[in-house]
Order: sequence, then C-alpha cells, then structure tokens
Amino acid sequence: QRCFTRRLDGMQNHDYWERLKLLNLLSLQRRRQRYMLIHTWKTIQGVVPNSANLVFHHNARLGMRIVPPVYPYRSETWRANQYHSSFGPSAARLWNLLPVTVNSCLTLTQFKSSLGKHLNLFHDRPP
Repeated sequence: QRCFTRRLDGMQNHDYWERLKLLNLLSLQRRRQRYMLIHTWKTIQGVVPNSANLVFHHNARLGMRIVPPVYPYRSETWRANQYHSSFGPSAARLWNLLPVTVNSCLTLTQFKSSLGKHLNLFHDRPP
C-alpha cells in the first residue's frame, strides 16, 4: 500500500499518512481492526459461526459486551503475547471500546456506516 500510493500522480511529496488522508484510505492496521469488528458483529448476529468461542453478555447501559478470553496456561511470555494478539482477544478488546450507538446496530449496512463514522473520529496515524 505504501509503494502503490507513492507511485500515484501528485503523491510523491507526501508521507504515507498524508497520502492515506488525501486518498481517503485506511491504513492496513485500521482495515484489520475494521474487519475484526465487522466479523464480530456477524458472529453476534449469528451470520457466521462463533469459531473464536467468544462469550457475549448484554449490558443495559453499554449494549452487547464480550468477556475477553484469557490465556489458559502459564507459559512463556512470547506465547501469551501471541495469544493476546490473536483474533479472539483482539476482537473482544476492540468491540468493548465501541459505544452503544455503534454496537447496537441491527443491520450490517447500518453497522458499517456507524463504524465508519466512529473510526473517522480517531486519527489513523501512529502515536
């Protein structure tokens, strides 16, 4: 994505983050996060199977929440870190950050629209 956007006319003098903003694109990390959230919504709605064995519960104030899965074994730190960066724990952390106006959407189109508006509130740039 970096190399491709650099080759576009008029983009040579901009850094990667400016090019993304000018082209109205999301970074690869933000796209992965968006995909995780969309897949989690589909899991909650029963569109796809719950292969990550996520545990859902409804909170009256916060909407649908996910109990973050914990690493079941005491092991090396690197293995626990790999587990925590895998789909299940990452999706749970991201989902629990969503406001109720986003996580309570009933249709996929409505969810994607609300999610896009919510993600645009945050800069897609590294700290």
